[in-house]
Amino acid sequence: MATQDVFSAEELARLRGFPEINRAELIRYFTLTGADEAFVRQFRTGRNVLGVAVQLCTLPWPGFVPDEVALAPDAVVGRLSQRLGIAMGELRGYGEREQTRTDHLREVVGYAGCRSMDNAVWKDLDEFLFARAMEHDSPKLLFRLACEYLLSSRVLRPGVILLLRRVAAARAHARTETWARVKHLLSGRRCAELDLLLVPDAYLGRTPLAWLGVGPTSSSPAAVKTELEKLAYLRRLDAHTVDLSMLPAERRRFLAGVGRRLTGQALQRREPERRYPILLTLLSRSAVDVLDETLLLFDQAISGREAAAKQKVAEALAERAKGGENRQALLDEILTIVLDTAIGDEQIGSMLRTSIGLDRMRAAWAERRERPPRDHGQLSMLDASMSYLRQFAPAVLAAVEFDGGPGTEQLMQAVGILTGLYATGARKVPADAPVGFVPTKWAGYLVAAEQAGDVTAYRRYWELAVLVGLRDGLRSGDIFVPGSRRYADPASFLLTPQAWAPQKVEFCHLVGKPVEAADALAQARDELHTALADLET
Repeated sequence: MATQDVFSAEELARLRGFPEINRAELIRYFTLTGADEAFVRQFRTGRNVLGVAVQLCTLPWPGFVPDEVALAPDAVVGRLSQRLGIAMGELRGYGEREQTRTDHLREVVGYAGCRSMDNAVWKDLDEFLFARAMEHDSPKLLFRLACEYLLSSRVLRPGVILLLRRVAAARAHARTETWARVKHLLSGRRCAELDLLLVPDAYLGRTPLAWLGVGPTSSSPAAVKTELEKLAYLRRLDAHTVDLSMLPAERRRFLAGVGRRLTGQALQRREPERRYPILLTLLSRSAVDVLDETLLLFDQAISGREAAAKQKVAEALAERAKGGENRQALLDEILTIVLDTAIGDEQIGSMLRTSIGLDRMRAAWAERRERPPRDHGQLSMLDASMSYLRQFAPAVLAAVEFDGGPGTEQLMQAVGILTGLYATGARKVPADAPVGFVPTKWAGYLVAAEQAGDVTAYRRYWELAVLVGLRDGLRSGDIFVPGSRRYADPASFLLTPQAWAPQKVEFCHLVGKPVEAADALAQARDELHTALADLET
């Protein structure tokens, strides 16, 4: 579909006519000041006065004045009619002679401080549309952005078709510019590798592009291994090193989206200038997405085992509580005797032995249980899943580079040690391995294993603490992964003052607000006083 054909006949009619108006817009735009009223009353007849008033108030609302001024909403005409003391019916005959309406509009534009389109404005608009087209390819969105730009620049909007032609030119320019910016990355070898993404692979049973687009359905070790295979495949193609920073982030997102939606055959039919930027962007983005998916599965797999351990702990505590009911009843009877001040201290022992009985107290003592650890045995329950976790944890730690922020030094050192243990197959944790990152509720396990000289138990508990700590660090952002988007360094999401400075002027111009805060506050204060005055009247 051509850009200028994106709107239906009904949509075109709405774009050329008066939009729907709400009460706030009615008050804001269709309130005549004293100077406005003096301007419109210089026109001769009541019909012209009312017609010019409608044009004057409509201009800053949608940024243009519809040809059929007489079709203005009744609320608009009624408000102006009441202010000017002219009957609403006078507007019906306005604009019968087109030259009269256009002459009036020219005077209105001059009085309102607006401009009509000229070569300089067209050039500025083309530059604006090109910059936006590098970020967004939707013609409807670009049309709306162009209207907002002209409105904020106080420029009379041209016809819909003329504007759509400029949108089409901007989109074509954006495609050409995209090719020019990435062409240096597309060597003959790179193009051949990209073309192979669209060729069915006998081992995969599909094209590599389709294989990369199939996400996991569970957080099982097999799913983690599949994502790691994808990650290794992408790294063999150096997808993680492709630098596309010369393209805006939105452009990269758009191109990757196109690559995911189109079939391999559809991409093969596209000319190289359009096909290769799409495939290159999709390849680069897939390297990030697969890395994020791998880490998410790592998180979910550990969390699944942890949730199962918590459930077992809850069940064990419930069973322990049931088994302690007899001991609790015995304690209540003992306390009843001990707290009775009428019974002397020397009589308490004999009273307990005679009233409760030694046999009953010996039986209760025999049923005593060891006091559970601080976590009620959760880590020991999680230890039962060690073989499950070792099906994927070594591969994840070997494939992913982790980095940490302040306060994670010991944990990062432990992750490095564990990665080395996985790689070498060593079983014993080094004596100088850090333990400061281990939660207090789990520290007792390590102390007990060390005192007992149980190297195997110490390794398993320490390993679990490292894996869970790594999972928690990824969640909190204390640990991040270079090349990831979901687990990136939180500081990388912040816009630096140097990067914001040039964008600030354009943004404020687009929304029609002053750049300086003091000026913006003064403008808001004036708008508030104007709105309150309208409310009182």
